[in-house]
Amino acid sequence: MPHATAPPATGHRPRWWTELPLIAVVYALYSVGRLLVRGDVSTAVDHGLAILRLEQALYLNAEHPLNRLFTSTPSIGIPADFAYASLHYVVTPAVLVWMFRRRSAAYRAARVWLMNSTLLGLVGFTLMPTCPPRLLDASHGFVDTMAQYSAYGWWGEGASAPRGLSGMTNQYAAMPSLHVGWSLWCGILLWRHGRHPLIRAAGIAYPLITTIVVMGTANHYFLDAVAGAAVMGLGALLVKPVIRFADGVKARLAGGLLGGRKRGGASTAAAAIPATVSPDVSAGCKTSTGERIPGQRTTSADPPGTAVGGAAARDAADADASDDAPAAAR
Repeated sequence: MPHATAPPATGHRPRWWTELPLIAVVYALYSVGRLLVRGDVSTAVDHGLAILRLEQALYLNAEHPLNRLFTSTPSIGIPADFAYASLHYVVTPAVLVWMFRRRSAAYRAARVWLMNSTLLGLVGFTLMPTCPPRLLDASHGFVDTMAQYSAYGWWGEGASAPRGLSGMTNQYAAMPSLHVGWSLWCGILLWRHGRHPLIRAAGIAYPLITTIVVMGTANHYFLDAVAGAAVMGLGALLVKPVIRFADGVKARLAGGLLGGRKRGGASTAAAAIPATVSPDVSAGCKTSTGERIPGQRTTSADPPGTAVGGAAARDAADADASDDAPAAAR
């Protein structure tokens, strides 16, 4: 999915004081929505059993052997439970911050990709509530490793939720697995934008380990993991359309605001000009007394700097014609 994180053609460096509230609001909406879309328990169990039967028919049932390994080997099961309960809260934000600080040209596309996929996952939880393997009846052969090793961690019946707060999470939001989806998002970004070989190796290992962990701890079916990867793929395809739509909305809002300011400024300027003032720039202008206009001819009788027909000549003529002048002068 290289196009999902390709740098945009234009744009400004993102600012943390706008990004942080946006991410917080989207995650809050996701968390509340995930809690509100709880389906009927019997329906969720039916969906879980249908997935299990489909996997068995396709010989894809890897959950049972992994779960038996994690249950019988605490040195594997306990770290796996810690990884399931914590890594998606740590690694996903860490990769997002890393993209913001080190790969800002591709950050916006990466953030939109993550948000698209998360909201699509919420749609999946709504349409198909699914009981995870660990909550099926024991006759189906699964052991809840989170419960088995709960004395070593902070989680309780609600898997990754802290002990006593299981009511604050939707335990039947197993399809798709966003643990796998988010780890795939992290892995692709680390592989694509990491420069050190260890970072790129982590980009490969992290989603693979996460997929094994979610099945071994009996929190997800293999097809849940496949659905998580599919959701990330669809979210990547929607990156460019979503960015174009967001840019269009911002442009229209900015254009409307700027247009209003221009109209307001023009009205104020028009009101400031009196209606009686002539638009002619030279209206009301007079030549100063004794001023010589460049290129204008003078007579020899005129004093230097006095133009023919200028202001000085007109003043002298007016004085000669005055009734107050001596008779000899007239």
